[in-house]
Amino acid sequence: MTGERRLGRPRSQATRAAILAAALAELDERGYAALTIDGIARRAGCGKQTIYRWWSSKADVVLESLLERAETAIQLPDEGSLPDDLMAFLKATFAQRGQRPTLIGLMAQALLDPAFAAEFKEKFLFKRRDALRVLLDRAVARGEIAAGTDVELLIDIVYGVLWYRFILEHAPLDDELGERLTALLIKASR
Repeated sequence: MTGERRLGRPRSQATRAAILAAALAELDERGYAALTIDGIARRAGCGKQTIYRWWSSKADVVLESLLERAETAIQLPDEGSLPDDLMAFLKATFAQRGQRPTLIGLMAQALLDPAFAAEFKEKFLFKRRDALRVLLDRAVARGEIAAGTDVELLIDIVYGVLWYRFILEHAPLDDELGERLTALLIKASR
């Protein structure tokens, strides 16, 4: 929707912020499955029609609220070396493991709704990949990653492990995993 202008009143930034904050609060209290537009509207102090005017579904509201949270919660580290950058990035990423039910809900919605899937990939999944790519590209420029290394595959390894553990919960997403994953990526990139 970038560049498109919707008809009607422009968004009130205060109302938008209240809706996004309400969505996060509802998510924290109730979880994604029990989240409703009605509950978000009640908590935000606005009407459901206001939410539906700006977002087409609860998944869209949740996605936008998570994007804002990710902007502040997961900063792009610049520690001066690939191992330190990766550890800082993975530690911040894995610290968001409390968002598991929400992310699983959004992934499920993406599997059911092709339009939402395109938005979820573009706005969330690809944006997170881009952040990791910046770290890896920086390491290539510093000579820490061998020329010709498949950076996209390294990114797939990180997010493949993340999503696999998110979905199955067979093993933890913790600092120890961050250390092991960092060591694996360093070894694979030389």
